[in-house]
Amino acid sequence: MPPLSSDPADTPFFGLAPYLRMSIAGMDLQPVGEHALAQAQAQPDSATLWMTLSLVLQSLGQRELGLTAQAQALSLQRVYHLAARQQPTRCRLLMLMEPGDLAANTPLECLLEDSDIELIFYYLSHNEPLLTPLPEHDAVLVAMSDSDENRAHLRFLEQALAHWPKPVLNLPQFIPCVDRATASSLLQHQPGVLMPPTLRASRAQMQAIASGASQLNAVFADCDFPIILRPLGSQGGHGLAKIETPGDINHYLTGQPDAEFFVSRFINYSHADGYFRKIRVALIDGQPYACHMAVSSNWMIHYVNAGMYEEAWKRAEELAFMEGFEAFKRRHNSALQAISSAIPLDYLCIDCAETVDGQLLIFEVDHAMVIHAMDTEAQFPYKQIHMHKVKNAFRDLLLRRMADHTATNAPTPVEQA
Repeated sequence: MPPLSSDPADTPFFGLAPYLRMSIAGMDLQPVGEHALAQAQAQPDSATLWMTLSLVLQSLGQRELGLTAQAQALSLQRVYHLAARQQPTRCRLLMLMEPGDLAANTPLECLLEDSDIELIFYYLSHNEPLLTPLPEHDAVLVAMSDSDENRAHLRFLEQALAHWPKPVLNLPQFIPCVDRATASSLLQHQPGVLMPPTLRASRAQMQAIASGASQLNAVFADCDFPIILRPLGSQGGHGLAKIETPGDINHYLTGQPDAEFFVSRFINYSHADGYFRKIRVALIDGQPYACHMAVSSNWMIHYVNAGMYEEAWKRAEELAFMEGFEAFKRRHNSALQAISSAIPLDYLCIDCAETVDGQLLIFEVDHAMVIHAMDTEAQFPYKQIHMHKVKNAFRDLLLRRMADHTATNAPTPVEQA
């Protein structure tokens, strides 16, 4: 934790990465949270301390308290600088962000730890989206996730960034493509891609199906049980459930207060041994990079609870996947190219699996997934090698766009004269 300072302006900002690292290592974050609270209370005018408290609280699973601390931080300040660890700084990247939880924005600080990239977190507000003057920067990344609430800001940014004097990555007009329903529509019938239609469902529609007043495949064409249900806007598996029968819907709705849901057909992607394997791939400037593979006996896989830390044979499988990623790229080249073309974001992440018949089953595409290299080298010696490729690819993309922008906008000899 940053030490107490008599001047709030002297308090450095560290972003999410240190607290995610502690969580992955199994450290008790409760004392860290208590310390962060004491710091913020001791220096209530320090926006950085309130923002730090927000990140720690959310890392502890206390989302609502974390968002309250974030709101306090943003009432004081909307810009937060995460200095480059390696000097000299090669790029000052302005990240345009939305207030929200840990899934609301691209957590780029987790990927770019120990880099020569300075990150500038700029939180837009609904009253004054972009206050001027903006912090000095060399490139811009639209980091906010897609949501119904964010669409107005994305439309505003589409106009505001159309002739920006610096290179812009992840153009705002393409971010709505990652919406689950939109992405499933865009990727239907693409070569080698399997992504069942994901449709919006109201609570009333699901209740009618549960009661027998409506039939599932009459309301949602080509959809039959079992199905996957999740609340609109949920991330990280929150509220995600497999529903086997109409009777299961009532039980599900009892525990979910939401008014709208996503519904899609469940596809059994287990292998012959009964295990499920979920893969995370980063597409950087259209090129795929391996991030991780989790192996679990449960269809709903989260890396942290899949047994990857406890079972060596699962890590051996992940190692084989990462070492053999070139073969994976060849097998799914058409699918990966189709995704990149349909959803043309400069930085995009894919959660997917290989089906037994060789298709690439897509669970989700998004630019706000956590990509990191925080697992210990002692337990995951292969991770650093492959995650270094991801980090370098993103860094190279930034520097290349900066160089291209400089070359394109260089004055002609006549203008110089």
